Amino acid sequence: MTDWVDGGLTVDEAIEFSKLLKAEDIDLIDCSSGGNDPRQEIPIGAGYQVAFAERIRREVGIATGAVGMITSPSQADQIIRTGQADVVLLARELLRDPYWPIHAAEALHLTPSYPVQYERAAAHRPNRREPFTR
Repeated sequence: MTDWVDGGLTVDEAIEFSKLLKAEDIDLIDCSSGGNDPRQEIPIGAGYQVAFAERIRREVGIATGAVGMITSPSQADQIIRTGQADVVLLARELLRDPYWPIHAAEALHLTPSYPVQYERAAAHRPNRREPFTR
C-alpha cells in the first residue's frame, strides 16, 4: 500500500493498481506495506495498516484483508464488524499462538468448530461441524 518513503509507492497509487486488479477479476487485496527500504519510517502501532484495507475496500469496491499488529480477538472482531476489511490476516500472532483462532473464538464467546479429522483432539469440546456460533 505504501513504501513509507519519498519517491516510493503511495496509497493513491495502490488504489489505482487495485482498480486494475479488480478489472482482472482479482478477489481480494492483502493490504500490507513497507519493509522494502531502509529509509522508511513506519508509524507502527496496533492495527497500523487497517486504514489501508478500509480505504481500498471503500474506494475500489474489492474485498480486502487487514494486517499489521492485529493481536487480540476483540480487535479482529471490530475490524470485521465495522466493515474496515473483509478478512483479518494474521502472521506473527499465529506463530506465537498456533491455536489463536480457537482462543479467539472462546474469548468472543463463540463455539469453535473442528474439521472432522480433528474432532477426537477436541474431545472436551462439543462435537460441532458448523461455523462459529454465538
